[in-house]
Amino acid sequence: MHIRRDSTCSALMIALCFVLLPWIGSVAADDDRAGDREAMVKEQIITRGVKDPTTLAAMRAVPRHLFVPASLAPRAYQDRPLPIGYGQTISQPAIVAFMTEIINPGPGRKILEIGTGSGYQAAVLAATGAQVYTIEIIPQLAASAAARLKKLGFGDVAVKTADGYYGWPEQAPFDAIIVTAAAEFIPPPLIEQLAEAGLMIIPVGSPYFVQTLMLVQKQNGKVISNNLMPVRFVPFQRAEE
Repeated sequence: MHIRRDSTCSALMIALCFVLLPWIGSVAADDDRAGDREAMVKEQIITRGVKDPTTLAAMRAVPRHLFVPASLAPRAYQDRPLPIGYGQTISQPAIVAFMTEIINPGPGRKILEIGTGSGYQAAVLAATGAQVYTIEIIPQLAASAAARLKKLGFGDVAVKTADGYYGWPEQAPFDAIIVTAAAEFIPPPLIEQLAEAGLMIIPVGSPYFVQTLMLVQKQNGKVISNNLMPVRFVPFQRAEE
């Protein structure tokens, strides 16, 4: 994965502290991995070009090791995806940062995530100050993610157990939608729930081969899509008809 961006903005970093402060205290006792997160950001994320200060601050702050099984916590900050059970994974840090940056998160932004998993991507989005709604089809993962997010101070993240294909129409429209599983095509309900000028990032393609990460934009009611990079995600799961 090659992403070309760089640097930070100190004024924005200071402002972001006020977004992060309400929950940082809740994980202070587990902050012995702050050095690992800093190394992760410098060596895996900034070097691939992610430069958005809001995204970088969130990646530095969210304790990734608390979103993986305890046995894998020592490897939480490695440049790789990790299994979280039920055939699902937590994406590698660089792809989480890239997908976060590209949808321009921050205070006042309403974001829908499809594929909660362990809750890590939702936590990163929430740490930017965005209003986050996340859907997980596997009940056990949804329940554990909701409990984890609440425990870590992200209680405002709304977690729903459902088929993500249909989105969350009661809460639409969304300024951005982020899909963390590979779909063979872009679900029409998600396009409908995207606000005007909204952004959606989604991996599209066969679940058994390399997929294409796509950026979808809604402009004047029309949908414009661009291919970003080859990726490999777990399959987009559907409820049995």
